[in-house]
Amino acid sequence: MQVKVSNVQFKFEGYSSFEDFANTVQRIFKDIPLDSDYVLFPELVTIGLLTTYDSYSKFTSRDNCKLADFLDDYIELFNTLSKARNQVIIAGSTLEQEGPHTYNTAYIFDGKGNYVKHRKTHIFPAESDWDTKEGDILETFYIGPVRIGVAICYEIEIPEIATIYSRQGADIIFCPSYTFTEHGFWRVRHCAEARCIENQLYVIHSPIIGEVEGVIETGFGSSANLSPCELPWTSNGMMEECTTSDFEVITSILDIDTLYEKRKSGVATTFYDRKRRNDLYQKYNK
Repeated sequence: MQVKVSNVQFKFEGYSSFEDFANTVQRIFKDIPLDSDYVLFPELVTIGLLTTYDSYSKFTSRDNCKLADFLDDYIELFNTLSKARNQVIIAGSTLEQEGPHTYNTAYIFDGKGNYVKHRKTHIFPAESDWDTKEGDILETFYIGPVRIGVAICYEIEIPEIATIYSRQGADIIFCPSYTFTEHGFWRVRHCAEARCIENQLYVIHSPIIGEVEGVIETGFGSSANLSPCELPWTSNGMMEECTTSDFEVITSILDIDTLYEKRKSGVATTFYDRKRRNDLYQKYNK
């Protein structure tokens, strides 16, 4: 089975309104193939919407929670695009409010008018100032042709998350991210590469980029579609990578059958070998 994946490198800007943001998103879809099975956007793809507030110049990091005000519009925008294109869209993430709590949540739209969501389970230390609460569920989804998982930014740096997804049957982990520095970007990228090797699956990594005046942190990085480091893939596991510091879409064909073959007979059969010595690991699980 072959799966076609499009990965959006999104550059946030200052916006005059939600409609302005929506127009930007819609323009990007002109560069996304209609036959892509999955489309990924980055973490906090909505972050630039903070600039629509008249009082934005006085905002502090705690005002990031105001992104939740745009949740209904965000859902309507991406659900409409998903249905119109009959395409699964992992619409990055945004902030949502439930009772007194704010969550960093990724929404996955199935192309038929339905959606599921994943709440970030590990908040990055620098993100804790936003007063966001961690989610408590790690779940994969059989949406589109294969089973997928979502690891939002810092989650890909926690090996246990990808392990759980892998053992739930995930073939692809989608990693939307938002990193404020070059060091942060490379932590996420190198960990994404490691998760591919450890679990013999694909990771699609989409960092948001951009810079505006005010409280919004600069977004740094480049999007990439990653595979295990083994033939028939490239030696460094890089299938496609963005080459600009602007809006860009990269598309890859992921061969799922090859994953299964390499798990059984590859040079490094880490998918099974990581479970083979559980008796040994338990000795040190204290």
